[in-house]
Amino acid sequence: MSMVLAQASGDDGLRHIAQYSARLSFVFMCLTLAWGVFTATGWIRNVTGRKAVRGSHMVMATLTLAFGGIHALCFVFLSSGALSFAYIAVPFSVPGALARHEFGVIGFELMLAIALTAGLYRFTSYRRWLYLHRVAYLAVPLTAIHSFFGAIANGHLALDWLVGTILLVPALLMSLLRFMPVRTLERIGLIEEQV
Repeated sequence: MSMVLAQASGDDGLRHIAQYSARLSFVFMCLTLAWGVFTATGWIRNVTGRKAVRGSHMVMATLTLAFGGIHALCFVFLSSGALSFAYIAVPFSVPGALARHEFGVIGFELMLAIALTAGLYRFTSYRRWLYLHRVAYLAVPLTAIHSFFGAIANGHLALDWLVGTILLVPALLMSLLRFMPVRTLERIGLIEEQV
């Protein structure tokens, strides 16, 4: 009886670590996205300087990946063997995989690929590197979908998505503004016309 109780409490602890690391990863993903927009547009460069903004963007991206990796690995280490390493590492490798898990795996792997190729801008043209780096914009909705359906499955939708929406909406809005033409931004008064 005590062995079953110890096993259950260990699994409960891992599940709590998985939940908290997922939440932290989501928070840092939204902050990384917003800060990346600040880095690319230079909207706050005068406050701290480009090097500090870029460096903090990389730190937030690293924290996003670290907490996302912890979240995924927790499920491998559950004593019940909830998920295999192949399940969390190779999308569509296991028959019967849940779509919400696959969205998370693909989103995480896209972010990981962006992080691994971040140093390539020194070896290629900036435009080519930027095209590759913008693939990260696909990872955000995939991971948000994973988070949404995960919150539904775990019965935490009300709390997680109240906070999640508060973080995701500004990050997505800033991303949208990032790709709007300058004339449009000037016309609605978000930036001043350079004379």
